[in-house]
Amino acid sequence: MTGRPRSPRGTGGRLRTEILAATRELLERTGSVDAVSIRAVAGMVGVSAPSIYRHFADKDRLIEAAVAEVFEALNTAMQSAVDPADPPPLRLRRLGLAYVRFALDHPEQYRLATIPTHTHGAVDLVLTSGAFRFFATTVEEAMADGLIDRGDPTPLVLELWAAAHGIASLLLAKPFLPWGDPMAVAGRVLDAACAGHVVTELIGPEAGPAEMTDWLTRLRNRVRGTGPAAD
Repeated sequence: MTGRPRSPRGTGGRLRTEILAATRELLERTGSVDAVSIRAVAGMVGVSAPSIYRHFADKDRLIEAAVAEVFEALNTAMQSAVDPADPPPLRLRRLGLAYVRFALDHPEQYRLATIPTHTHGAVDLVLTSGAFRFFATTVEEAMADGLIDRGDPTPLVLELWAAAHGIASLLLAKPFLPWGDPMAVAGRVLDAACAGHVVTELIGPEAGPAEMTDWLTRLRNRVRGTGPAAD
């Protein structure tokens, strides 16, 4: 390996940027965290392995930092997906679809970012300050408009996030299933999650499946003008 020229004093930040870029490239190209090693990254950047350790304690910290940078792009994608002039329900749907699309476009990074953890890491901080905040702000606006009962937006945000994460994870894990258009499927899942929450609030959280089905059936009959109408 031919080492690159030593960076001038004060350019450690540039080397860190190059290290993270090389790590992201390896993740994108190989689709596997196992293919990422300190030695491989050092070779791509043109430095010795000890130079990497001056910036990152180990491989796990390196990958976490690289994935966190990728998810900064998720924040940008979600923000770009919505028009502030659109009604909150439409924005919630588009935020969810942007989240799913990002996961499908960055599968390995998404898997790494959503593995079980017991503490907040760099990726969690990026997600909660970006994706979570976008969902929460939009839910609060839906509450202000009277679409959803006022209260703590956190439970609904987590439910919507769970719906987006669930369909994204399944699309990634089982691509061979007969999904059809993945984004169309994701849209239906998100629509169902939003509509389900609204219906639950209309009927009451104590309503069971049978009562909810009966209420929806009568509502459908009234809309269609067939069968017994809802009260």
